[in-house]
Amino acid sequence: MAEAVANVARRINATVEDGSDCLDLSNCKLISFPDGVFKVLRSVSENIHIITLADNEMKSISGKFFATFTQLRELDVQGNVLTKLPDAVGEMEHLTSINLANNKFSIFPAKLTEIPTLERINLEGNCITEIPMEILSAMPALKWINIKWNPLDKDTLSAVQSPHNFDILSTDEF
Repeated sequence: MAEAVANVARRINATVEDGSDCLDLSNCKLISFPDGVFKVLRSVSENIHIITLADNEMKSISGKFFATFTQLRELDVQGNVLTKLPDAVGEMEHLTSINLANNKFSIFPAKLTEIPTLERINLEGNCITEIPMEILSAMPALKWINIKWNPLDKDTLSAVQSPHNFDILSTDEF
């Protein structure tokens, strides 16, 4: 445990000292985003555009996370145990890419459709049965969505086969 905490502290300090726009806390055994990190990064949070929290044990992300990192462009939380996102994710004005692969989502995170800048959504390897294809089609910036290895229902499988203005990566189970 102490080693994991020290690892997080080293990575955060490096981000602050280097003035980096990227925070990588992947493989840190996190179960949530540490509250202390908000304080340490307060002065540089506007400069952070990419956050990687992949391959941890996170069960949730707080609204405070999205309220703090308002300039976020890319978020990678693949390989956690997330089941939902807070409503605050819908207020991310600059987010272009979100990687939610290999989590525990059973319902499509609807607030993602409120992000006008979102280009890429990766939901591979979750437990989602329905994808709101019609609503996704109305997203102005969406370029692709990965829905491979989800137990999609018949209606969603049918909708996936229709032409869309974005690319769909799906398991070939048609």
